[in-house]
Amino acid sequence: FSGVLAQDVLQVLLELQERLAGIEAWAPQAGRNVTLRDVCYAPLNPTEPTLGDCCVNSVTQYFQNNHSRLALTALQKDGKETGTVDWHDHLIYCVNSPLSFKDITALELSCMAEYGGP
Repeated sequence: FSGVLAQDVLQVLLELQERLAGIEAWAPQAGRNVTLRDVCYAPLNPTEPTLGDCCVNSVTQYFQNNHSRLALTALQKDGKETGTVDWHDHLIYCVNSPLSFKDITALELSCMAEYGGP
């Protein structure tokens, strides 16, 4: 992995997404500030969505938009060999099995997005 698929780039991407999700704009017709929650597609909670309910398509969704999950590592034994698994292994698994609720690595992370969908 290199370029845009580097952990530091993904962490910065996640920070940018968080800043964008926090933007408010004055809507004169509504007479109030509006946020992403007011305009997002939230298929599993359309009536009262939180930011986490909004369907935002991003590679960081494989980590439920969570900095800690993106930074996780774990020791995994494969036969007689022991190695470290990390975000690379989880991402590869999820790209091939996006509907999984738990990957097959020692991380045991879900591939489902923060909003609950694939």
